[in-house]
Amino acid sequence: MDVNQVNIEQIVKQVLGTLQNNGLSPVNHASISAAAHQSVPSTGRVAMLVAKEKFEIQTHPLPEPGDDEMLVRVEGCGVCGTDAHEYKNDPFRLIPIVLGHEGSGTIVKMGKNIQKDSKGDPVKVGDKVVTSVMFEDDHTITMTDMNHQNLSDSMAVYGLLPDDDVKFNGWFGEYVLLRKGTSFFEVNDFNLELRLLIEPAAVVIHAVERAKSTGILRFDSQVLVQGCGPIGLMLIAVLRTMGIENIVAVDGEDGRLQFATELGATQTINIKRYPNQMATIAAVKTATKGKLADFAFQCTGAPMAHSSIWKFIRRGGGLCELGFFVDNGDATINPHFDICQKEITVVGSWVYTLRDYATTLDFIRRAKGIGLPLEKLVTHKYSLDQIDEALKMNLSMQGLKVALVNQ
Repeated sequence: MDVNQVNIEQIVKQVLGTLQNNGLSPVNHASISAAAHQSVPSTGRVAMLVAKEKFEIQTHPLPEPGDDEMLVRVEGCGVCGTDAHEYKNDPFRLIPIVLGHEGSGTIVKMGKNIQKDSKGDPVKVGDKVVTSVMFEDDHTITMTDMNHQNLSDSMAVYGLLPDDDVKFNGWFGEYVLLRKGTSFFEVNDFNLELRLLIEPAAVVIHAVERAKSTGILRFDSQVLVQGCGPIGLMLIAVLRTMGIENIVAVDGEDGRLQFATELGATQTINIKRYPNQMATIAAVKTATKGKLADFAFQCTGAPMAHSSIWKFIRRGGGLCELGFFVDNGDATINPHFDICQKEITVVGSWVYTLRDYATTLDFIRRAKGIGLPLEKLVTHKYSLDQIDEALKMNLSMQGLKVALVNQ
């Protein structure tokens, strides 16, 4: 057996079976942890982005975790639009870098000081975990608004960390080292597909919390979601679990709009079927019973989409912009007609907070409970060796959530 392909879960199950067959009960978790430790190889592979549109699969010695660190074997990681932008253009000037922040994996080694996750639940070797952000002390945030830690310049995310001697700094690899101060959550009760969707779902949860702060988003609101990629579709699912029943999905692809209805959209608009903006506005009015949207979410990274969404919102309505995680250029609006005359309340949304992550786990359980097919968002899976294909598929926008999965 190739030691790099050892499945920690299988080893734990084998040890469990051996202990129980020999009448050793209750289970000795220390023995299981020791077996898992012994199965960890001395080296692991990462997909290092060494130039624009160029990955190298590199092998490096696995680091030994310190007292406040964990070594996690990566099971999989979703490909985010941010990864694709870095792959294509390096907007963050981080090359060389190991990307990947939508990952999940199994703890294989942990320091003696690691006992609980960020929610306060106990963790052990063999548990499935996902990571959130890393926060450092930031005086400007501490003294103004602790609820806005996500706006701190010191915030860090795995997959966007500068390369260093550790090497295992992102989820696009076989292992990742979780450092001191990492926020993470035990997620044993979710399957792999759902675990890979937790990070993008947290982005959406934060956006909805921002929208709720306006006081406009209510149960009876007519809500419009523009852009039915993974984020927009996840947003529709969140709105549906909240009990909002009037959801208009706007996109240019029939397949995505069809899936939007499976996740809770009650009306769909394919913008490619309308010859001009006036015709599209008329379609929105029809879908919202003649009054335009009470609240709208703009989920694309297209400046033209941002310019147009103001026209779909009623006077006194609200807008949450969450589509621009990188600079895709300026958008044009008319301040008189789009803002002042309508008195639209606008909020922006940037990543998430720890509280949003905890809420996200509850959302996924609720979505499962009412039968929303979230797992279908993961449409393409690739191995680590196929990472270039995975990034190109993401950029082609042919699927929804593209993921790397280690066998």
